[in-house]
Amino acid sequence: MWAFRSRRGGVLCHFYFPMFLKENDHVLFYGDSITDCGRNRESTGDDRLGGGYVNLCHSLLQARFPDLKLTVSNKGVSGNRIYDLEKRLSEDVLVLKPTVISFLIGINDTWRRYDGHQVSAIPEFADSFRRILFTLKKELRTRFVVCEPFLLPVPEDRVKWREDLDPRIQAIRALAVEFGALYLPLDGLFAQAATRRPMDFWLPDGVHPSAAGHGLIADAWVNLVTR
Repeated sequence: MWAFRSRRGGVLCHFYFPMFLKENDHVLFYGDSITDCGRNRESTGDDRLGGGYVNLCHSLLQARFPDLKLTVSNKGVSGNRIYDLEKRLSEDVLVLKPTVISFLIGINDTWRRYDGHQVSAIPEFADSFRRILFTLKKELRTRFVVCEPFLLPVPEDRVKWREDLDPRIQAIRALAVEFGALYLPLDGLFAQAATRRPMDFWLPDGVHPSAAGHGLIADAWVNLVTR
């Protein structure tokens, strides 16, 4: 719970808003290699969270809100598309019964079109994502954070990918509205960041974040869920 004060007609008013995260929440991050980031699947230590934004989110949350006693899990798998997330939903998510799930998925659905001729049509992509969200809402009454996939033109052949990624982002935004999810506009954040330092400072291959890129995601994510 957080509050701010405002004066109305000379009277000091207090406004209270519930924070998105709650005590004893289990936050599960679900996605592809950007989420996976080399996580140790056999470990019970912090390396189970990988070396990227998930681990940074965990550290920031534990430091700022130790009293919440949060649990954080990483279920990212490198190379995954939305259909892979749907296939492993029961064994990797439902069995753990998380109370909050954060999604970052979609860039491989675009990438495979250009390097493997595997087309992930936008309606099919959206339908798969919708089934995942519907199942989680029905089975677990989970709260959602939806992060949009992102891309910078490094190298320049990535420019062509926008024709596939942009409508995919629009579909993801619509799903976030439909299911009442918090939405993190990462594509825009990386575009903004690239005006301050070169694009490959943030995303060396246009897709996978550098240490600074993971920090950008983590900072934005934690601010979103705790503002």
